[in-house]
Amino acid sequence: MKGFFDGIGQWAATFGCQDVRAGQVVKFVQDGQVAGCEDGEPFCGCVISVGRDGSACSVALGGIVSAPFSGSAPAVGWNRLAADGKGGVRIAGDAANDSGVSGGCYCRVIDADPVQQSVTFVL
Repeated sequence: MKGFFDGIGQWAATFGCQDVRAGQVVKFVQDGQVAGCEDGEPFCGCVISVGRDGSACSVALGGIVSAPFSGSAPAVGWNRLAADGKGGVRIAGDAANDSGVSGGCYCRVIDADPVQQSVTFVL
C-alpha cells in the first residue's frame, strides 16, 4: 500500500450487536442489529469500533474501508466481493473458495495487499 485511504468519505451509524470486532464486515439481522456474515453473503458495512460491553458497535455504511481478504487478491477496480465467513471478504465466485457463489456486493477496490491479506475498497 502506497497511501492511506481508510475513513475517506466514511459515514457510519451505531447498531446493536453481538460477537463482532473492529474491521469485520457485517450484515443487518433485525431492526437496529448487525451480526457477522456467513461465507458468500453480501455485507452492509464494516465495523469501526465496538462498545466496551460488546452490545453496540459503529458500522461504516459508506466511504472507504479496509478489511482482511481470503483467497485471491481482488484486482484494483470494480469487484464483486462477498463475506468470507471469517470477518473479512473474498472475491464472490473465487475458485479458491467457492466458484458457485453468486452473491456479494459490487465495490471499487483501490488497494489490495497480498502480504498483509488486506483490501481497501469503497462501500
